[in-house]
Amino acid sequence: MSKVTCIIIEDEPLAVKVLVNYITKVPFMDLKATFRDAIQATEYLHTNTIDLIFLDIHLPKLKGMAFLRTLHQPPAIIITTAFHQYAVEGFTLSVTDYLLKPIEFERFLIAVNKVKAERSAHALEGQEVKDCFFVSIQKRKVKISFPEILYVESQREYVKIVTTRNTFIPKMTITEMEATLPNNQFKRIHRSYLVSISKIESYSADMVEVGGKAIPIGRGYKKVIEELFQ
Repeated sequence: MSKVTCIIIEDEPLAVKVLVNYITKVPFMDLKATFRDAIQATEYLHTNTIDLIFLDIHLPKLKGMAFLRTLHQPPAIIITTAFHQYAVEGFTLSVTDYLLKPIEFERFLIAVNKVKAERSAHALEGQEVKDCFFVSIQKRKVKISFPEILYVESQREYVKIVTTRNTFIPKMTITEMEATLPNNQFKRIHRSYLVSISKIESYSADMVEVGGKAIPIGRGYKKVIEELFQ
């Protein structure tokens, strides 16, 4: 899949610097431009199509929420602000996520992965839905069915895929696995763990149990579990 193209609309130089730094760390992100105000961004959007906008709320000339309401077919929107009280209004405008400053990289990554997952889901519409994939194990291609997977654990440049019948350790990153697995069936609940939603046996504020194993919930991923089981 092609990269997620994005722009930043932010008038604080330090905030722009942080976002640019984070974006350059994510291989599937492609920053096209940055703007100090929404008016300049509007002119850009008249002639350019992008996938995602990082949008500050308190902007000169035209406020972020007002700008958002002017967009007839907006791309994905990630709000960036120091003011949490605008979250409800943001979500009524169908924003993808809402990041509070100072933004931590782990939380940023959760947000952009949502955008990537949504794009993947749209790309699959009308296509045959796959229920398996193949991994390379000792020069062999081994088939792994999605319904068999219990959880995936990161082991640096490898991952451990634990299924109902066996355990596989291919050379893949956890991020590559997250992009491979269907977002509506698997969720990342820790920087080192992906779990099958249907295989979760119990959960608490700090862990989920899958296949008899207690798997920790990362600090930046607690909202994932809350949204699943609210």
